[in-house]
Amino acid sequence: MITDPAATTVLCFGDSNTRGTSFGDDHEYGRLAADVRWTGQLQTLLGAGYYVIEEGLGGRTIDVDYADIAGRNGAEYFLPCLLTHAPLDIVVIMLGTNDLKTEFGRSAEEIAASLRTLLDIVPTALEEEPKIFLVSPIHLDESQPAYAEMAEFDQASVGKSHGLAAAYRRIAEERGLHFLDAATCAEAGGDGVHLTVDSHRRVAEMLHAAITQTD
Repeated sequence: MITDPAATTVLCFGDSNTRGTSFGDDHEYGRLAADVRWTGQLQTLLGAGYYVIEEGLGGRTIDVDYADIAGRNGAEYFLPCLLTHAPLDIVVIMLGTNDLKTEFGRSAEEIAASLRTLLDIVPTALEEEPKIFLVSPIHLDESQPAYAEMAEFDQASVGKSHGLAAAYRRIAEERGLHFLDAATCAEAGGDGVHLTVDSHRRVAEMLHAAITQTD
Protein backbone atom coordinates (compact mmCIF):
# COMPACT_ATOMS: atom_id res chain seq x y z
CA MET A 1 0.00 0.00 0.00
CA ILE A 2 1.33 3.43 -0.94
CA THR A 3 1.13 5.93 1.90
CA ASP A 4 -1.27 8.74 1.15
CA PRO A 5 0.88 11.88 0.67
CA ALA A 6 -1.95 13.90 2.20
CA ALA A 7 -2.23 11.64 5.25
CA THR A 8 -2.42 13.12 8.72
CA THR A 9 0.95 12.37 10.31
CA VAL A 10 0.97 11.08 13.89
CA LEU A 11 4.25 10.78 15.83
CA CYS A 12 4.14 8.52 18.90
CA PHE A 13 7.07 9.30 21.21
CA GLY A 14 7.59 7.03 24.17
CA ASP A 15 9.52 4.29 25.93
CA SER A 16 9.37 0.48 25.92
CA ASN A 17 5.58 0.56 26.25
CA THR A 18 5.51 2.36 22.90
CA ARG A 19 8.17 0.09 21.44
CA GLY A 20 6.06 -2.92 22.40
CA THR A 21 8.26 -4.69 24.94
CA SER A 22 6.38 -7.66 26.36
CA PHE A 23 7.03 -9.86 29.38
CA GLY A 24 5.62 -13.26 28.48
CA ASP A 25 4.23 -16.14 30.47
CA ASP A 26 7.64 -17.77 30.10
CA HIS A 27 9.20 -14.77 31.89
CA GLU A 28 11.13 -13.89 28.76
CA TYR A 29 11.18 -10.41 27.27
CA GLY A 30 10.38 -9.85 23.62
CA ARG A 31 8.88 -7.32 21.27
CA LEU A 32 5.30 -7.65 20.14
CA ALA A 33 4.59 -7.82 16.40
CA ALA A 34 3.94 -4.56 14.59
CA ASP A 35 0.23 -5.25 14.24
CA VAL A 36 -0.10 -6.06 17.96
CA ARG A 37 1.70 -3.02 19.35
CA TRP A 38 -0.66 -0.16 20.13
CA THR A 39 0.95 2.02 17.47
CA GLY A 40 0.25 -0.58 14.78
CA GLN A 41 -3.29 -1.09 16.00
CA LEU A 42 -3.80 2.68 16.03
CA GLN A 43 -2.70 2.78 12.38
CA THR A 44 -5.25 0.10 11.53
CA LEU A 45 -8.04 1.90 13.37
CA LEU A 46 -7.27 5.29 11.85
CA GLY A 47 -6.88 3.91 8.35
CA ALA A 48 -5.11 5.07 5.22
CA GLY A 49 -5.83 8.73 5.85
CA TYR A 50 -3.28 8.69 8.68
CA TYR A 51 0.40 7.84 8.91
CA VAL A 52 1.45 6.63 12.39
CA ILE A 53 5.16 6.86 13.23
CA GLU A 54 6.42 4.75 16.15
CA GLU A 55 9.30 6.26 18.14
CA GLY A 56 9.57 4.07 21.22
CA LEU A 57 12.81 3.23 23.05
CA GLY A 58 13.26 0.98 26.05
CA GLY A 59 14.49 2.86 29.11
CA ARG A 60 13.77 6.30 27.67
CA THR A 61 13.32 9.02 30.28
CA ILE A 62 11.84 12.47 29.81
CA ASP A 63 15.02 14.45 30.31
CA VAL A 64 17.47 12.71 32.66
CA ASP A 65 20.53 10.56 32.02
CA TYR A 66 21.35 7.19 33.54
CA ALA A 67 24.70 6.79 35.24
CA ASP A 68 25.59 3.81 33.07
CA ILE A 69 23.31 3.77 29.99
CA ALA A 70 23.67 6.20 27.08
CA GLY A 71 21.10 7.49 24.63
CA ARG A 72 17.97 7.29 26.77
CA ASN A 73 17.43 10.99 27.49
CA GLY A 74 14.21 11.83 25.63
CA ALA A 75 14.82 15.57 25.56
CA GLU A 76 18.17 15.12 23.79
CA TYR A 77 16.58 13.07 21.00
CA PHE A 78 13.27 14.90 20.71
CA LEU A 79 14.50 17.78 18.54
CA PRO A 80 16.16 15.60 15.87
CA CYS A 81 13.17 13.27 16.03
CA LEU A 82 10.74 16.11 15.29
CA LEU A 83 12.97 17.50 12.55
CA THR A 84 13.30 14.05 10.97
CA HIS A 85 9.58 13.50 10.67
CA ALA A 86 8.36 17.05 10.06
CA PRO A 87 5.85 18.24 9.10
CA LEU A 88 3.72 16.67 11.82
CA ASP A 89 0.02 17.04 12.47
CA ILE A 90 -0.20 15.18 15.78
CA VAL A 91 2.37 14.30 18.46
CA VAL A 92 1.56 11.72 21.13
CA ILE A 93 3.87 11.73 24.16
CA MET A 94 3.72 8.85 26.64
CA LEU A 95 6.74 8.97 28.94
CA GLY A 96 7.46 9.00 32.65
CA THR A 97 7.61 5.36 33.74
CA ASN A 98 11.40 5.24 33.66
CA ASP A 99 11.62 8.53 35.54
CA LEU A 100 10.06 6.64 38.48
CA LYS A 101 13.25 4.62 38.93
CA THR A 102 14.91 4.98 42.30
CA GLU A 103 18.18 6.33 40.89
CA PHE A 104 16.45 9.54 39.83
CA GLY A 105 14.62 10.20 43.10
CA ARG A 106 11.89 12.21 41.40
CA SER A 107 8.43 12.95 42.71
CA ALA A 108 5.37 12.71 40.47
CA GLU A 109 5.23 16.52 40.36
CA GLU A 110 8.89 16.76 39.36
CA ILE A 111 8.40 14.18 36.61
CA ALA A 112 5.40 16.07 35.24
CA ALA A 113 7.22 19.41 35.43
CA SER A 114 10.07 17.99 33.36
CA LEU A 115 7.64 17.53 30.47
CA ARG A 116 7.91 21.28 29.91
CA THR A 117 11.42 20.60 28.59
CA LEU A 118 9.97 18.47 25.79
CA LEU A 119 7.05 20.76 25.11
CA ASP A 120 9.29 23.80 24.79
CA ILE A 121 11.18 22.04 21.99
CA VAL A 122 8.15 21.61 19.73
CA PRO A 123 7.82 25.21 18.46
CA THR A 124 11.56 25.41 17.84
CA ALA A 125 11.40 22.41 15.49
CA LEU A 126 8.09 22.75 13.67
CA GLU A 127 6.80 25.71 11.67
CA GLU A 128 3.21 24.75 12.41
CA GLU A 129 2.57 23.48 15.92
CA PRO A 130 0.85 20.08 15.92
CA LYS A 131 -1.94 18.87 18.15
CA ILE A 132 -0.28 17.33 21.18
CA PHE A 133 -1.74 14.44 23.15
CA LEU A 134 -0.07 14.10 26.53
CA VAL A 135 -0.62 10.59 27.89
CA SER A 136 0.16 9.70 31.48
CA PRO A 137 1.52 6.13 31.70
CA ILE A 138 0.01 3.08 33.37
CA HIS A 139 0.47 2.38 37.07
CA LEU A 140 3.26 0.15 38.25
CA ASP A 141 1.77 -3.00 39.76
CA GLU A 142 3.66 -4.52 42.69
CA SER A 143 1.16 -7.40 42.87
CA GLN A 144 2.48 -8.94 39.65
CA PRO A 145 4.67 -12.03 40.16
CA ALA A 146 7.90 -10.66 38.67
CA TYR A 147 7.69 -7.10 39.97
CA ALA A 148 10.07 -7.93 42.82
CA GLU A 149 12.73 -8.62 40.19
CA MET A 150 12.47 -5.05 38.89
CA ALA A 151 15.20 -3.73 41.15
CA GLU A 152 15.22 -0.30 39.52
CA PHE A 153 11.82 0.46 41.09
CA ASP A 154 10.67 0.32 44.70
CA GLN A 155 7.44 0.65 46.65
CA ALA A 156 7.65 4.44 46.48
CA SER A 157 7.81 4.20 42.69
CA VAL A 158 4.42 2.47 42.72
CA GLY A 159 2.84 5.25 44.74
CA LYS A 160 4.36 7.92 42.52
CA SER A 161 3.01 6.18 39.41
CA HIS A 162 -0.50 6.68 40.79
CA GLY A 163 0.19 10.40 41.15
CA LEU A 164 1.31 11.03 37.57
CA ALA A 165 -2.13 11.44 35.98
CA ALA A 166 -3.19 14.40 38.10
CA ALA A 167 0.19 16.07 37.65
CA TYR A 168 0.19 15.49 33.88
CA ARG A 169 -3.35 16.82 33.61
CA ARG A 170 -2.22 20.09 35.20
CA ILE A 171 0.60 20.43 32.66
CA ALA A 172 -1.81 19.69 29.80
CA GLU A 173 -4.27 22.30 31.05
CA GLU A 174 -1.47 24.82 31.50
CA ARG A 175 -0.32 24.31 27.90
CA GLY A 176 -3.72 23.79 26.27
CA LEU A 177 -2.96 20.20 25.29
CA HIS A 178 -5.12 17.11 24.98
CA PHE A 179 -4.73 14.88 28.04
CA LEU A 180 -5.28 11.11 28.28
CA ASP A 181 -4.65 8.70 31.15
CA ALA A 182 -3.47 5.28 29.98
CA ALA A 183 -4.17 3.83 33.42
CA THR A 184 -7.91 4.27 32.86
CA CYS A 185 -7.88 1.58 30.19
CA ALA A 186 -4.60 -0.33 30.42
CA GLU A 187 -2.56 -2.28 32.94
CA ALA A 188 0.81 -3.88 33.50
CA GLY A 189 1.49 -7.54 32.88
CA GLY A 190 3.64 -10.06 34.73
CA ASP A 191 6.57 -7.78 35.53
CA GLY A 192 4.34 -4.97 36.80
CA VAL A 193 5.79 -2.48 34.31
CA HIS A 194 5.00 -3.42 30.72
CA LEU A 195 1.59 -3.37 29.07
CA THR A 196 -0.39 -6.56 28.67
CA VAL A 197 -1.16 -7.56 25.10
CA ASP A 198 -4.82 -6.67 25.54
CA SER A 199 -3.82 -3.29 26.97
CA HIS A 200 -2.13 -2.42 23.68
CA ARG A 201 -5.51 -2.77 22.00
CA ARG A 202 -7.20 -0.59 24.58
CA VAL A 203 -4.57 2.15 24.35
CA ALA A 204 -5.00 2.17 20.57
CA GLU A 205 -8.77 2.44 20.95
CA MET A 206 -8.42 5.28 23.47
CA LEU A 207 -6.17 7.27 21.16
CA HIS A 208 -8.27 6.52 18.10
CA ALA A 209 -11.34 7.94 19.82
CA ALA A 210 -9.46 11.00 21.08
CA ILE A 211 -7.81 11.78 17.74
CA THR A 212 -10.91 11.37 15.62
CA GLN A 213 -13.01 13.43 18.03
CA THR A 214 -10.63 16.38 17.61
CA ASP A 215 -10.60 16.28 13.78
